[in-house]
Amino acid sequence: MHRRDFLKLSGLATAGLPSLVPEIAQAAEPEKSNFTLRISPVSIDIGPGKTIKTVGYNGSVPGPVLRFKEGKPVTIDVYNDTDVPEVVHWHGQHIPSLVDGSTEEGTPPVMPKSHRRYRFTPAPAGTRWYHTHTMAHADLARAGFSGQFGVAIIEPARHPGDYDQEVVIAAHHWEPALANMGPPDNGWEIMYKSATLNGKMLGAGEPVRVKNGQRVLFRLLNASATDEIRVALPGHRFTVTAMDGNPLARPQTVDTLYLDIGERVDAIVEMNNPGVWVFGSTKEDERKMGMGVVVEYADKSGEPQWQQPANLTRGPWDYTLFGSDRPAPEPDYTFEMKFQKIPGNRKDFNHWTINGKSFPDIEKLRLEKGKRYRLAFNNDSGDIHPLHLHRHTFEITQFGGKPMSGLMKDVISVNRRSMAAVDFVANNPGLTLFHCHMQLHMDFGFMQLLDYAG
Repeated sequence: MHRRDFLKLSGLATAGLPSLVPEIAQAAEPEKSNFTLRISPVSIDIGPGKTIKTVGYNGSVPGPVLRFKEGKPVTIDVYNDTDVPEVVHWHGQHIPSLVDGSTEEGTPPVMPKSHRRYRFTPAPAGTRWYHTHTMAHADLARAGFSGQFGVAIIEPARHPGDYDQEVVIAAHHWEPALANMGPPDNGWEIMYKSATLNGKMLGAGEPVRVKNGQRVLFRLLNASATDEIRVALPGHRFTVTAMDGNPLARPQTVDTLYLDIGERVDAIVEMNNPGVWVFGSTKEDERKMGMGVVVEYADKSGEPQWQQPANLTRGPWDYTLFGSDRPAPEPDYTFEMKFQKIPGNRKDFNHWTINGKSFPDIEKLRLEKGKRYRLAFNNDSGDIHPLHLHRHTFEITQFGGKPMSGLMKDVISVNRRSMAAVDFVANNPGLTLFHCHMQLHMDFGFMQLLDYAG
């Protein structure tokens, strides 16, 4: 990328980035923004007698579905009406560090009662999302616990048009509280009292209305701060066509969908079983908390029906089902990464290390542009880790002891006491953040920066 192109994409060299609201009016920027996001307090009624006070985008939770065109530059104004610095991360996009939305990478925060304007070129096509990238630590109202999340869809130049209806769903857990769980030396964990799909508890919102014979594309996002989810639609199967927005070479049909924190799944459902159904969590207690939505066929009525899927498995699903068993090309270099927990001993949060060190006291991994790198994961802990690499798409090349290739993602859920590996090409220079997407893990050390040489 030429330097002039970088400056154009980042928007930070030429936009002036007015900070205080009074200065915005005086800036007289001639260009009208394509989108505006306003970060502000919001109250949402998620169910009968359940009102959540949180922070969201544009007065709603989830925030608006943003639709971009692949390769067409956009300008986005972000206003922060809160009393704390905020930053918006454009998860899954290949954009410069200065606008990616991570202060660790150098993205300037949007200061309280201020505004920033960002410019970038959306890519690649697919189901992406946007969310706050701040830390919560002990404040369970901030960061991933808040309502600051929304789906961003980057439309390809040519749309396949192989479905009749699109349904976008974002899952989230609410009312977090500290709890002691796990072994006796474990630290504080999180338990929730309620959960929603698109900001409503099961039965509280409008149903998803469908017609017999339709092909419905569900775009699902797990926007929880700490919990993975597994969902099903009784009497129907999901044909998974994309994961984390990236099309599958061989779409696969499954009974349930597993999404760890930050993961997205695109799945087509053939509507061929008329009735009124519960689309929701396979865990009964989670459905009672609200994790579900009613799917209602035209001309059908009655109580929504739930049937538990057979042969449910624990932990992440087997990614090898969605790729090839052919080994991936050998990388130019491999980074071995061992993940361990420092127990909080019932008095503190657990802390996390990568090769014995915690962020920020951990060295950067050095990259050379154009080379292929492998991150080899050794999860030496009893926790599942949703691992996310910013600004790049990776290929899963080993999972659960099995080599594989062909599955492109930006989050991988690595099971307890297990091994996995991902490969990526260093094709987007600049500081790049790698971290566990589980809020408590990234808050307490589970992060590392990668940087390009030169």
